[in-house]
Amino acid sequence: MVTNELVTTVEHQLLPVLSGITPLQFSGDFLSWAIVFFIIAIVAAVLGARGIAGISMTVAKWFVIIFLVLAVVSILL
Repeated sequence: MVTNELVTTVEHQLLPVLSGITPLQFSGDFLSWAIVFFIIAIVAAVLGARGIAGISMTVAKWFVIIFLVLAVVSILL
């Protein structure tokens, strides 16, 4: 009897918290950042800063990979 009361009390306390949970949503933030780093890489390459261009391209590549993984996960869920 005490267990049932405890369960209903916990359910009533958690209900507002659980109702506020939103599902995983897809946003293009990683793709936007990838485009920014790609532009930085192009500008750095034109100006002759190969080190900065290489790092920017690497960061842009990883942001695109993260974007694609999150896109697939959000489509599957």
